Amino acid sequence: MSVPRRQFLGLSVGAAGLPVVSRLARAQTYPSRPVRVIIGSTPGSAPDTVTRIMSQWLTERLGQPVVVETKPGAATNISIQATIASPADGYTLVYVSSSNAISATLFDSLPFNYLRDLAPVAGLVTFPLVMDVHPSVAATNVAQLIVLARANPGKINMASFGTGTTSHLAGELFKSMTGVNMLHVPYRASPQALIDMMSGQAQVMFDTLTSSLPHIRSGAVRALAVAGKTRFGALPDVPTVDETVPGYEASAWAGFGAPKGTPMEIIETLNREINAGLANPRIKAQLAAAAATPMPFGPAAFGAYMAAETEKWGRVVKGAGIKPE
Repeated sequence: MSVPRRQFLGLSVGAAGLPVVSRLARAQTYPSRPVRVIIGSTPGSAPDTVTRIMSQWLTERLGQPVVVETKPGAATNISIQATIASPADGYTLVYVSSSNAISATLFDSLPFNYLRDLAPVAGLVTFPLVMDVHPSVAATNVAQLIVLARANPGKINMASFGTGTTSHLAGELFKSMTGVNMLHVPYRASPQALIDMMSGQAQVMFDTLTSSLPHIRSGAVRALAVAGKTRFGALPDVPTVDETVPGYEASAWAGFGAPKGTPMEIIETLNREINAGLANPRIKAQLAAAAATPMPFGPAAFGAYMAAETEKWGRVVKGAGIKPE
């Protein structure tokens, strides 16, 4: 039996609209169960702290538990791989950071490409880096440190919280832009590096302000400069490196990604709620207490930022000939 033309056209239009209706229905019912956020750091770390702040906000806004799951190891690559292997349904997110931008070049044979295999969801925060020196160092500003390092090539120990970390790369960028030669001394983490900084075994370190601020305030280490483009409110009298070395900028940053193929309407829902949190006075105060600055982005803009940071740090890794340990 033939179908009248008008009825056929009506059926065709209705069928064409089904995917749209399905997507809208899916967005309206999301989430219907707990959402997990995988992080590649240990409990109590700065990434864990800021992720839990945002996960609590999302739990309140989405009406479902947003649970933090830690999978540390392999420079956070384990967490990325676990996320990529998860269903692309909006119920798995991952903490993406500057470490991943560095690892993309640092490791020759990763089983994934994080820019290709993750869908950017939202920016989260930047962690200002600070250039610390031991109080015995005969330099009270960046210019004096450069003069001192040039006069003593290879004799100033530059600590970091690991080869290929943001701390290490910030130091290598400084070395390449100033022509100084400082000896890189990697540690397992920031606390171990700070112990030797405070004892004088290491003289210089680019550290997160989150870790260093208590020791700066106690006088155990001295803040010579902050590594971002602007001064930080907690240290208003400490200049930026850029004020002496124009164009220098190094920050640890973080955001959220999801498995590639996660429905865009779900990504947009998450992005909207995350950005609302970053603008909320209570959440901003909690992040400020962790020395973290909100970094709101739309999904596309965050993806572009990730790509630009990957290219930037890739040049530093290659230029310094850095290899993973």
